[in-house]
Amino acid sequence: MADVFSQLYIHLVFSPKNREALINSDWEERLHKYITGTIQERGHKLLAIGGMPDHIHIFVGLKPAEAISDLVKEIKVASNDFIKNEKLSKFKFEWQNGYGAFSHSRSQIDAVCKYILNQKEHHSKKTFQEEFLKFCDDFGIEIGRKEFFEWF
Repeated sequence: MADVFSQLYIHLVFSPKNREALINSDWEERLHKYITGTIQERGHKLLAIGGMPDHIHIFVGLKPAEAISDLVKEIKVASNDFIKNEKLSKFKFEWQNGYGAFSHSRSQIDAVCKYILNQKEHHSKKTFQEEFLKFCDDFGIEIGRKEFFEWF
C-alpha cells in the first residue's frame, strides 16, 4: 500500500465558556505543556501554543488520519479534565463548543508561530473579538448567523 504524504498546518483558536478570562498566568504554562502532550500522543506536531486569559491559540502540523474536529474535542476534554483534576482554577472551567481552524502554508509557519508566541503584545492593541473577526475576514469565512463565541 502507498504511503500518505501531507503538509497540513492548522491554526486553532478557542475560548473558555462565555469567553471568560479563566486561564490564569500562574498555571498557563502547565496547561500549554499538557495540551502539547495531548497533541503529540495523537501523532501531531505542535508548532506553537499561546494565548490570553480568555482564549488559546494552537498551531499544529496535522496528521491526516485524524479529523480536526476530533483533535479539538480531545484537546478540550483532556485539558478540561486536567484543569479540574489539578484544581488549577478556583472557578468552574469549561471550553466553549465552537472553535476556529485556519490553514496555513509552509511559508507562513514562522510568521504564525511568532504571532502566537507574542499574544500578550498583540492584544495590547486588539481585542480577542477584533482578532477573531479579522481572521474570518482574512480567510474569507462568512460569519453569517453562526455562533462562535456567542457574540452574534
